[in-house]
Amino acid sequence: MPHAPEHDPAEPGPTTPRALVTVSGADRPGVTARLFAALADPADDAPAVEVIDVEQVVVHGQLVLGVVVAVSCDEGAGVTEDDLLRHLRRLADDVAAAVDVRVEVEPAGGPEPVAAGRPHHVILLGRPVSPDAVAGAAQGIAAVGGNIDAIRRLSDYPVTSFELTVSGAEATALRTELATVAARTGTDIAVEQVGLARRSKRLIVLDVDSTLVRGEVIDELAARAGRAAEVARITAAAMNGELDFAESLKARVAVLEGLPEEVLDEVREHLVLTPGARTLIRTLQRLGFRCGIVSGGFTQITDPLAESLGLDFAAANTLEVVDGRLTGGLVGEIVDRPGKARALARFAEEYGIPLEQTVAVGDGANDLDMLNTAGLGIAFNAKPFVREQAHTALNQPYLDAVLQVLGFTRDEVLDAVP
Repeated sequence: MPHAPEHDPAEPGPTTPRALVTVSGADRPGVTARLFAALADPADDAPAVEVIDVEQVVVHGQLVLGVVVAVSCDEGAGVTEDDLLRHLRRLADDVAAAVDVRVEVEPAGGPEPVAAGRPHHVILLGRPVSPDAVAGAAQGIAAVGGNIDAIRRLSDYPVTSFELTVSGAEATALRTELATVAARTGTDIAVEQVGLARRSKRLIVLDVDSTLVRGEVIDELAARAGRAAEVARITAAAMNGELDFAESLKARVAVLEGLPEEVLDEVREHLVLTPGARTLIRTLQRLGFRCGIVSGGFTQITDPLAESLGLDFAAANTLEVVDGRLTGGLVGEIVDRPGKARALARFAEEYGIPLEQTVAVGDGANDLDMLNTAGLGIAFNAKPFVREQAHTALNQPYLDAVLQVLGFTRDEVLDAVP
């Protein structure tokens, strides 16, 4: 059996002369076109070239364009690296004079090495993102064998965020190393695998208390029953994973016995949405997402909230009301930690969306099953116990920072505004 070639004979091989052409200077129309026109139309005595790789970025009006070229396969043998470099340097002088930029030529060092493992996006978010945070992230990436291939800005408002494309690093090691950097610098750092799955998300589930809205509804109700301190202690223990959520919920609801039903309307009217909540929902809806809430709170609060926000679905517990007063009990199935995960799965199935294409956002221990069931689970201003176990964590005060974790730029968010 004949030995299979290691590369396509129609492609430049590992010994084909290659060079890197780097253009830098003030950006203006026609720079890129001028360079490639020159590459496409060499002098009679110059070798024809093929484009192997291109990267271009403009930072505050300054252009950096890198092009790797190789001697065309049609040239055959006989063209050396020196021949290629001499030709490209003459060409570079002409282009630089024509469009007033710097053009440098150097050997490309052979074919680009293939990095181990799948590449990842590393997203840095902060107000602001300090140089120390960028340096720490870069050092952490290098420490686990990763290489930064590209950097782009995602947003400058309400948070500053940058996306680094990283190759050569194993996912768990990368997340572990960058979690240390995030804790030290106070910057949020999220890690996601590069691929179609990132942009294929189609459904998002939000927790309500301390996620979609500020504060805890049960605490507000308890304050009207004169039991605020007692219930707040139980709530904190439950959210930190120190108490079984279902049992803690029953204990907290029991102190509400005798409250008039009207207090539910009062609490609902005083709800304050987390900054960025409307932007997040509006943007994702215009991008075709199904959006909803799954809460350990109460349908008397969450159903009207879901209706006012135009959400697609909602699930929560229901307080029992008899003769216009709360009985201190619940009716129906309790939406606890496993119940939240079941609700996510149910809504995903209802809309025909695979779980790997779902996103869940929450802050408490009772959200963990839901966060880990979703394709992407985001701990939002969460307890340490939750941050350590979720896929990624956000500690910014703005809920629409979730959009940057999903890879959307500020311009894309603005484009989604009707």
